[in-house]
Amino acid sequence: MKQLQYFSPQQLEMVNQAVEMAEELVSNHYKLSTSQLRRLNYDVKTLSDLNEAEIVSGHFAQIVKYRLKKKDTLRETEAEDFYKICLQDHSILETLAQHPELAFLAFLLYILCHEMIHIVRFRRFLQQFNASEEEKLVEEHRVHAKTREILTPVSMVGLESVLAFYRDWCVQPSQPGGA
Repeated sequence: MKQLQYFSPQQLEMVNQAVEMAEELVSNHYKLSTSQLRRLNYDVKTLSDLNEAEIVSGHFAQIVKYRLKKKDTLRETEAEDFYKICLQDHSILETLAQHPELAFLAFLLYILCHEMIHIVRFRRFLQQFNASEEEKLVEEHRVHAKTREILTPVSMVGLESVLAFYRDWCVQPSQPGGA
C-alpha cells in the first residue's frame, strides 16, 4: 500500500486561512449571519485527524454526516446532523504535484467553498445527503457551477488556473433544482 502524504505545518496554516476565506465567501453569497453559519454544524479536518473510514482515494475531500445527541438525551429526535469535511491531504498533494500550475491556497479555497456549498444545500433541504448516484452527479455539477460563480470575482494568485482545472465540471446537465 502506498504511503499517505500529510500536509506540512505551513500547509496546515494555509488550510486554516482557506477555511476562513471559504466561510466568508459562502456565508456572504448565501447571506448567512454568524449564528446561521454556526448552525450549519460542521467541522473541517485533515488526514491526520481522520479515522480509517473517513479516508478515501480519488477525492480531494468528502463530507461525512454524523448524528450528535446530547449525553442526557434518550430520544433520537433530539439528535442533530453534524457534517465533517474530511480533506484528503494525499489526493490534494498528489494532484498539486501533477499540476504545478495550481496554487495550494487557491486549490484549497475551491475545495472548501465547494464542500461548504454542499453543506448549505443539505441544511436548506435543497439536496438530500443520501441521494442516488445519478442525483449526486447532477448535484456535483450544480455545486461546481455555484463554486465558480462565487469564486470568479475573487482576486487571488492562482485562482484562474484552479477555475480552468474545474471547467468541465461546471457544464450542468439539464436538470431542474439548481440553487
